[in-house]
Amino acid sequence: MAKAELFQKDIPQAERVFYYVSEEDDPIKTKEQEQKEKVTLPDGYEFIPRHWWVRLYSATLFRLFWVFGQWYERVYWQAKFYGRKKLKKARKTGYVIYANHTNPFHDVFGPGVAADRRIFTVISPVNLKLPGIGKFLPMIGGIPLGTNDDEKKAMNEAVDKRLVKQKKCLVIYPEAHVWPYYTGIKKFPAGDKSFKYAVRNNLPIFTMTTTYHKRKNSKRDLPRMDVYIDGPFWPDGEKSEDENRAKLAREAYESMVKWSKKSDYDYFKYVKKARKTRNS
Repeated sequence: MAKAELFQKDIPQAERVFYYVSEEDDPIKTKEQEQKEKVTLPDGYEFIPRHWWVRLYSATLFRLFWVFGQWYERVYWQAKFYGRKKLKKARKTGYVIYANHTNPFHDVFGPGVAADRRIFTVISPVNLKLPGIGKFLPMIGGIPLGTNDDEKKAMNEAVDKRLVKQKKCLVIYPEAHVWPYYTGIKKFPAGDKSFKYAVRNNLPIFTMTTTYHKRKNSKRDLPRMDVYIDGPFWPDGEKSEDENRAKLAREAYESMVKWSKKSDYDYFKYVKKARKTRNS
């Protein structure tokens, strides 16, 4: 089954079961994702474009993407957004949104609809290789993780500039892998590492939790969405950087777990299998 069909069409119930051993298992793997070890960024990759016409093109493309996102979220998915006013508490600063990762198309458009400013999203460099859309991702705000020390340094500098000088919104999916329509919250594979951006810049974080519900008066089996914004959660000036990363990671996880319980429709079923032992 093609990846797009999985998230855009009603799937027979018998095909909506995923058996997993670990929360780090990936239900969806494209050819590009399976070869991620070989993916590198182009030489001299610009995390922030130098030329004004590239920046203008990027801003225009994002605006078109945002307009389409309004229809896609509110009409196609019948999504309702709750708590967007909370983001106004950070109107004078940049901030970071942490969200659950359950639908790659909604996960592109949803934060843009929720936020009150332009968003930039941390992505895997393998996404730049995706057919068709890959080359456009940086233009609508995708920031690929660096693959070597120089790239990581440049990526971190770009993120800090977007957050501090430009006061933009950074979006991170700490669960890493997309689990289609999953109604729980998985542990963060990287622990609290992705919370360093807010801590070192003393900026607030918010959570964005997508929940799933049965459509009313519809023949479609595909769920609709509710989206909950929570926060802000701030670093504590009396704690160390490590302590603050752990604090924010805990607060984000607990917030997402709390709101995830609003889901009342399991479109996909997830079944955990026992690990195989050497003697089995």
